Amino acid sequence: MWQEFWLSFLPLFVAIDPPGILPLFIGLTGELEAGQRKQIARTAVLTAFMASVLFAVGGKILLDFLGLSIWDFSISGGILLLVLSISDLLKSQSQAAGSALSSPPTLPKSWGAVPMGIPLIAGPAVLTSSLILAKSHGIILVVGALFFNMAILYPLLSMSDVINKKIGVTSSAVAGKIFSLLLAAIAVRLIHFGILGLIRTTP
Repeated sequence: MWQEFWLSFLPLFVAIDPPGILPLFIGLTGELEAGQRKQIARTAVLTAFMASVLFAVGGKILLDFLGLSIWDFSISGGILLLVLSISDLLKSQSQAAGSALSSPPTLPKSWGAVPMGIPLIAGPAVLTSSLILAKSHGIILVVGALFFNMAILYPLLSMSDVINKKIGVTSSAVAGKIFSLLLAAIAVRLIHFGILGLIRTTP
């Protein structure tokens, strides 16, 4: 039971990438008051959690409706994640902050749902991992793993200004790059599993 829980928790933790989300959240909300940052963090985490659970529960139905298999989604999601992780690894922190601040939304409250909740937190990595893990470990364990991951992420975002002062922008950026590298490894694993699954299910 606990082993299966950790096998669900750890891939989702790497996919959510709290150290990578934190610098971007600081860049987006740096000029807001502490109360506004906490409200945006709460909305972002809740939106990401609900989207991930809905996709884990109903993603298979959607794929069946479109005539796709879980392995097709695994390969395509893995390729997309690999491109995103490589792009993040090659992108400097200043470029990331500049792109995040170049066209901010008119209403700061909307930042919580989009883009913070979706797709920055509940992006392709989390959605793909949720769907694959729900198939292999069961929806209950995946929902529990998602809940605990979001319970870790919310305090980090709520105390982003304090954490940034403690560890510094450079350390946070380095941690984000490490998680991007791990995300690339997960992407390769998804592609690998997808190819093997297609081979096994092809008549």
